[in-house]
Amino acid sequence: MEKVGIFFGSSTGNAEGAAEKIKDALGNAELFNVSDADASKMAEFENLIIGTSTWGVGDLQDDMEGFVGGIAGVELKGKKVALFGLGDQATYGDTFCDGVGTIFEALQGKGCDVVGFTSTDGYDFVESKAVDGGDFMGLILDEDNQGELSDGRISAWVEKIKGEFK
Repeated sequence: MEKVGIFFGSSTGNAEGAAEKIKDALGNAELFNVSDADASKMAEFENLIIGTSTWGVGDLQDDMEGFVGGIAGVELKGKKVALFGLGDQATYGDTFCDGVGTIFEALQGKGCDVVGFTSTDGYDFVESKAVDGGDFMGLILDEDNQGELSDGRISAWVEKIKGEFK
């Protein structure tokens, strides 16, 4: 598997912690906090992971908002992209992890292949822009209500994307 670029936006440290665990499980990966990384850096990798927390009523994490805006100017044709997100399904059950859906929308028409979809089983939410065809568009974590499940979810997801990455 070629080296993976992991790009994350984190305000409280939860998304950063998840990104670090994903990096450790993958091995061959490099981390970029989008607060100081430009979207153009993604062009250097064939395998990409983009992760964010969701804030307010379905909003992207502040730093990720500008980063996602820069995706339009990056050549992503043929690249494999996996997404991860963090949210609170109990308090924000009607916008749970919508940030992942916002990133997914920004990737549409870019010629990349989004991989790493996961089941919605085991979650209790009303609605999410992160759901497509009945599955989440990536790894979804809820540190507030299901933090004890995160390590297992990360491990299973990393094994899945290892088989889907180049």
